[in-house]
Amino acid sequence: MSITIRIPAPLRSLTGNSQTVEGSGASVRDCIDDLEGRFAGLKARICDDSSELRRFINIYVNGEDIRFLSGLQTPVKDGDELSIVPAVAGG
Repeated sequence: MSITIRIPAPLRSLTGNSQTVEGSGASVRDCIDDLEGRFAGLKARICDDSSELRRFINIYVNGEDIRFLSGLQTPVKDGDELSIVPAVAGG
């Protein structure tokens, strides 16, 4: 199974400057754990100490915001695209 994961610019230093990486898992949480196994420190930038998504991070599966799906338990399947997007504040 292969999930394409889009990495935002602020996190690319952890992925060798790769814009996309391949991941695997049955859920978004599994994909994040898979990423952490290969790119140490990435999970801490995405999730808080209780392993929940940080407030300023949005994750989309095939363009759908996981907050409106099943959160980190949102299922993923082969060929899906997961995008990690830091929230942007403006003024």
